[in-house]
Amino acid sequence: MAELIGGWKLVESEGFDDYMKEVGVSLITRKAAITLKPNVTISRDGDVWCIKTESTFKNTDLKFELNKLFKETTADGRECETIITLEDGKLIQNQKWDGKESTITREVKDGKMITICVFDKVECRRVYEKK
Repeated sequence: MAELIGGWKLVESEGFDDYMKEVGVSLITRKAAITLKPNVTISRDGDVWCIKTESTFKNTDLKFELNKLFKETTADGRECETIITLEDGKLIQNQKWDGKESTITREVKDGKMITICVFDKVECRRVYEKK
């Protein structure tokens, strides 16, 4: 869990455009988003966690408590019912909207944060290095 805390910079991305397309992100937004190298900062203050994502296109600030359902507005504008759990050192974010569901898993392997985004049969892998 403590390994996830800190600042991360995107260094590798596979399948992100396919993932965004499947969840319904517009072509213009996808084209802009795939060129970005966002910074992600994960922090914790007591029971409240924060995942802050910053890029030249859009910034998001996701505050939550583990195992508690909350409303999330994603960077692409989807209104989701979201719950985030911590299992075996992995932050697992489950988003539900309009009868659809996506899972985003973040974990540290070999000093890098690996983020796996899954929607239906499409999977995206994004790799971040510590800043």
